[in-house]
Amino acid sequence: MNTPLIAAAVIGYLSGSVPYGLLLTRAAGLGDIRSIGSGNIGATNVLRTGNKKVAAGTLLLDALKGAIPVLAFTALWGRDAGLLAGIAALLGHVFPVWLRFKGGKGVATGAGILLAASWWIGLLCALVWVAMAKITRISSASALTACVAAPVIALLAGDRLLAGFALVVTLIILWRHADNIRRLLAGTEPRIGKGK
Repeated sequence: MNTPLIAAAVIGYLSGSVPYGLLLTRAAGLGDIRSIGSGNIGATNVLRTGNKKVAAGTLLLDALKGAIPVLAFTALWGRDAGLLAGIAALLGHVFPVWLRFKGGKGVATGAGILLAASWWIGLLCALVWVAMAKITRISSASALTACVAAPVIALLAGDRLLAGFALVVTLIILWRHADNIRRLLAGTEPRIGKGK
């Protein structure tokens, strides 16, 4: 048994499984975020409550719950442990034990993980998101484009381990966005700032 990797997986998952969107909206008196808009616990749906501060808080905390395990376990036991903790955090966000394994779509948590694993690749992907958001005004299209860019950038940089890691993150996020992809293809996906 590899104790560091087991610890990375377990602690990463538990960190990722904290449903900040749900906790913050309840604390702000906004009700259960799962009954609003898409029913998702992430920052995009929190923004549909009209409370930008709570949405920003959700975005930040969801990113940090992915980034902190990566940074901590990389410092403690090396890159492999850090990347494993990141994948586990993403799975915790998507499948939180506290919410009967019905969680978020993983974009903010995935962004935090990627920034912690490689800040410059994370930054480039963030710029891709911003560019796509300005062009399309569609959050999901922007997020999916940035996700797909991550493993490509890592591979072009010659970092195969990070490219494989980013590919796993991307595939999880793409899978969670299956409904969004169908709406994008149908031209019915809502734009940023509009209700679902």
